[in-house]
Parts: sequence; structure tokens; C-alpha cells
Amino acid sequence: MSGRLLLDWAALSISLFNTLVLIWLGLTVLLNAERRTAGVWLAGLGLLMGGAFFISHSAILGQRLDPSSPGLNFWWSAAWLPVILSPFAWYIVILWYTGYWDSPSTDLHRRQQPWYMVAMLCTLGMGALLIFTHPIPTFAQIAELDLSDLPSVLGIPVIFLAYPAYILLCILLALDALLRPGPSMRPMGNLARRRARPWLVASTFVLLAVSLLVAAALMWVVMDSGDEYGSVDIYQRLSQTLAWFDLIIAALIGLAVLLLGQAVVVYEIFTGKSLPRRELRRAWHSAIFLAVSISPVAAGGYLLQVKPIYSLLASLMLVTVFFALYTWRSFSGREAALRQVRPFLSSQRLYDQLIQPGDVASDLDVQSPLAALVTGLLGAERGALAPLGSLATLAGPPMFHPPGSAAPLPRLHELAARVQSPGTSLVPIEPADFAGLRWAAPLWGERGLIGLLLLGDKPGGGFYTQEEIDLARSSGERLLDIQASAGLARQLVELQRQRQSESQTLELHTRRSLHDEVLPLLHTALLLMQADPQDAQARLSEAHHRISDLLHELPAPAAPEIGRLGLLPALRRLAESELRGRFDGLEWQISPEIESRTATLPTAAAEALYYAAREALRNSAAHGRGSTPQRSLHVKISAAAGREFSLVIEDDGVGLENSVPGSGSRSGLALHGALLAVAGGALSIESEPDRFTRVTLSMPLPES
Repeated sequence: MSGRLLLDWAALSISLFNTLVLIWLGLTVLLNAERRTAGVWLAGLGLLMGGAFFISHSAILGQRLDPSSPGLNFWWSAAWLPVILSPFAWYIVILWYTGYWDSPSTDLHRRQQPWYMVAMLCTLGMGALLIFTHPIPTFAQIAELDLSDLPSVLGIPVIFLAYPAYILLCILLALDALLRPGPSMRPMGNLARRRARPWLVASTFVLLAVSLLVAAALMWVVMDSGDEYGSVDIYQRLSQTLAWFDLIIAALIGLAVLLLGQAVVVYEIFTGKSLPRRELRRAWHSAIFLAVSISPVAAGGYLLQVKPIYSLLASLMLVTVFFALYTWRSFSGREAALRQVRPFLSSQRLYDQLIQPGDVASDLDVQSPLAALVTGLLGAERGALAPLGSLATLAGPPMFHPPGSAAPLPRLHELAARVQSPGTSLVPIEPADFAGLRWAAPLWGERGLIGLLLLGDKPGGGFYTQEEIDLARSSGERLLDIQASAGLARQLVELQRQRQSESQTLELHTRRSLHDEVLPLLHTALLLMQADPQDAQARLSEAHHRISDLLHELPAPAAPEIGRLGLLPALRRLAESELRGRFDGLEWQISPEIESRTATLPTAAAEALYYAAREALRNSAAHGRGSTPQRSLHVKISAAAGREFSLVIEDDGVGLENSVPGSGSRSGLALHGALLAVAGGALSIESEPDRFTRVTLSMPLPES
């Protein structure tokens, strides 16, 4: 303590602030880590060790001005352990974060390995000095500038020479690792590093300034000890100067802590999360507010020697106000979240749209919830919702916001292959390949990947939070489910209307033919049976032909060869008869074991698969060559059987544009996709222009 009220109040306030923030950060890293690896434990314990140092520091500042005080000397000695270990701990944490231990073949590992050994030996050497030589002066010796009993080199205590060099070595090595890190193994880790690097580099530079100030303070003590040793007012003069050094160093450490906390909270550099979390950022701001509020009050109450009850009441009032504000912010956030999801909970009037004829793609309002998702919830400028797999034939083409930004997405299925892990939240994509969009979030259903939510950047280059992406993915999955359900229902309703209309037309035609044509012939034949038998016979023959024509006009029954031959042999017969000569090559990759398992499929399921496969083969033959009839066209048919049976029909034709999946040759497949869905199966289409078109049909196999 310097004896100057404002100086002591500022120093103690900053010390208490650093204590609270470091302990909060340390516990937050440990409690919120995705996996508590050795690096996470090291980062969390390093922050807690910094908090422990400032506990000692605050206790020293709170002691009375008596160099012989046992309490003062205890806290002085206790503070040196975290002082010695903190620089090396910071260096180790930065090495871990930049990927030093991920692979020994990286440039970072080769460059840092010898220096890592040097830093470790220096740390062990400093520990050996502390244990065996007692190089640290007591507080009483510092107060009297009596350094004669300490191990020295050229009159300078060894610890005063070694510690500045040691801390400079650790900070400079950490800075090198930050500026030239290794490759990240985390999803989006390289991007998070690029965004967090300015904060970490700035924090390291501040710690470098701290190390230089510590060296300057130690050198000042050494130089002053020879001139002032034995002076009467030495303690007062020393305390004034060291108090200023202490204030500046503590303030710089506080700044470094704030910079580090920004990197930890905003970019989750130590917790292992791929995306930052909005709630964690809000808690960080609240922790800073609480520390800034309570530290000056506690320091002022102590230095002014206010009665403890008053300090306690002031602290309780601050904590109560803080808790009330935190509760208010939580409820405000909850209400804002409810406002954001309200468009997804409103009715889409599916029933009204289903009972009226029309195109579901034009009737169902998906643009309003999509706009609320992209601009309202996520704050993005642009976005797209692209169905994949079995939902693509039912949900329609990709939907864009704004609607005028629609563009082809030819590499959509390549992107789908990159996000097959359910743990992937968000992946960066190349804007040139995806209509200027930069991020992709996979959407999942019971059958696997059902779509992709594509997003542009936020205005100002902001980062999406984990809560935003989680809510966006759930909303996107719900929108796709609504689209697919409406598409399935619309297909079935339209099919029912078509069948009903055809049935009524056929019934009226049959009645009219029987009443107006066949019955008069029979009646005339009966009248002429005895008078003119030959004419009666001719009329009976004509009636027979009319009835035969009516029978031919009736809908054809299900292909009998499916029940007699089985699904795959019936497809082979189709390829050898109707489709003979339509392809330049037809390759079957189906083993006898898989073919035998298809015999367990119910007849209705086998028929649905047969007609869908027939439609896919006909489409390939009709549209696979595009506008070039001389183009070579090969088809490969393969199958797999596990918990479900999958039939894959792939050609090497011109492909289909991903931007218009519901038009042209795919409209028939959309109907068969609906029929397969009713039977419990699924139909999905993958295509790349001028490379391939792949139709996958799947159906669950009965349990044996």
C-alpha cells in the first residue's frame, strides 16, 4: 500500500476485477468444454492460477504497511508460484490451441520443438531455484532494499536476471505460434483461428509489455538498492514507485484478460465448440458488468474503513440489481426468440389447399417463413433451402430468399457428401459454386440427410452463433417436412381425383356403349334368330367385338410377371423386351443373395418398386442423350440389402439441372416417389450435368 487513497483504491479495484474475471473464465472453460481434454484442463487451470495470483495480490494490497507482518510475507511468498508458472502455462496453452501436438510432421512442431524443450528446462530451473536456493527476497528485505543475502551474479540477484528472460522467452514463443499456427483438426477450426487471432495476438503483445515492465521494475529495485540502502524513508519512497508499477502492470493484465476473454467467449477457442454461443457471450458481458460494479465498491469500502455491515449491504444490493437485470435480459431474450419462431408455428392452411385443385408449389406459402428464418432469425442477407434425398421429389426445387436470387446449384450433391456426419453444424462453401452463398447447414431426418440450409454472410461480417444454427436447422427441417408432406398429400389427392375421373368416364362410356350399341344388337339378333339366322349371327358377332373392345379399354392389371417371376427378373425382362437397343450398355451388379432377399418383399411394395424403376429406365432412355442422339449412354443397375432394400439406377447421360427438379422428366418420378412413400419406401435423385443421373429406390425389408 502506498498510503495514497486514490492510487490504492485504483490498484485494489483492478486487482479484484482481475480476480473475479479470471476465476469466471477458468470455470467457464472447464464447465462448458465439449470434451475436457488435457489442453482444456490446462487452459482452465491456467486461468484459475491467474485468479489465485490476484487473490494473493489483493490480499497484499489489503495488508497494513508493516514489512514484518506475517500475513503480508505469507501472501508475498504464495504469489510467486503462479508468477513463475503462468508464463510457461500461457505458452503451453497457445501451443495446444495452435495444433502443436496434433501432428509431429507440421512446420509448427518442427519449428517449436527445440524451443519448447528450452522453455521447459527454464521452468524446471526456476522451480529448482525456488526450492534449493531461496532466491526470492522476503517482503521485509524488499522494503529495506536489502538484497545482500540473495544468490547474485555481478551484484544482481539471480532471480532478477532469470525471470525477465524467462517470461520474455515464453511470450515471444507463444507469439510465434499464434502468427504461424499449424492446421486445425476442428470443424471450422481454421476460420475460428483467423477470427480469434487478432484478440490472442493483442493479448500476447500486452503480456509482452507486462514482461518488459516487470523487468524494468526489477532493474529499478536493483539499481536503487545500492544508493538508498539504509535510508530512513526508503520504505515510503519504494512503496510510492512500486505502487505505480503495480497499478500499470495490473491494468495491462486486466486488458490482456479482457482480450483473451473475448476470444474465449466469442469464438470458443478453448471449449472445442465449432460455433460461438449467444448465451455465453451474454454471460461474459454480465460477468464484466458485475466485476466492474462490485470491485470499486469493495475496494472503497475497505480503504475508507467503512463498517463491514455497510460494505456487506452495498455488495448485496449490487448483486441483487445485477440478478434482476440478468433475469430481465433472459426474459427479453426468450420473448425475442418466441417472436422469431412465430412464423414457423403459424398455420400453412394445408387442408384448405389440399381440397382445392392446383399446384402445391404455388399455393403453399414457404417464402414467408423462409424470409423470417434467413433475415429475421439469422440476420443473413441471402439464403436457400435445398431438399435432398427422398424429399427432393416431394418438396420441389430449392427455395431462395430473396426469391429473385434463385440460381442453379450444380454441385449440391458433392456438398451433401461432405456433411454426412450428424455432428456437423455449419461448413464453409465456395461462393462461386453456390450462387454466392458461403455457409451450409445440414438438415437431418429419420432417413438421414434430407436437405441443406445455405446462407450468405451476415451484414458486417458477423459470426453465426450455435443457438442460431441449432434453431435454424430445426426450422429448416420443419419447412422441408411441411413441403414434403404437402407434396405427398397433393400427389395422392390429384392421383385420387384422376383415378376417380377416369373411373367415372370409363363407367359412363361402358354404360353408354352397352345401352346404345350392344343391347340394340342383342335385341335385334333375338328378333332375327328364326327369320334370318345369318343376320342374327352377324349381329351377335358384332356385339361380341364391341364387348371385347370395352374389355381392352379397361385399365390394365398389375404386371403378372412381378408375382410370377419376382421384382428383379421382371425388370430384366423389361430391359430385354421394351428397352432392348435403347442403351449402349446395360450393366447389372446384383448378387444372387440380394436377389433372393427381394422375394420377401410384399407384392404391393414390389409393384411400387417395379413401376418406379420402369419410369426411371424409360426416363433415362428418353432424356439421357439430351439433344445429341449420337451420345453414348450406359446404364448401371445395382442393389443392396440390409435393414432395407435399395435399388440404384445410374446412367452417364446429360444429367438433370438441380435447379428444376420438379419439371420435365422428373414429374413422373415425383408421382412414383409419392406412391413409394405411401408403401413405406423412398425415392431420391442425384444428378450432375454431363456426368450422371442416379435414381435410388428404397423399401424396408420385412423382419425375418
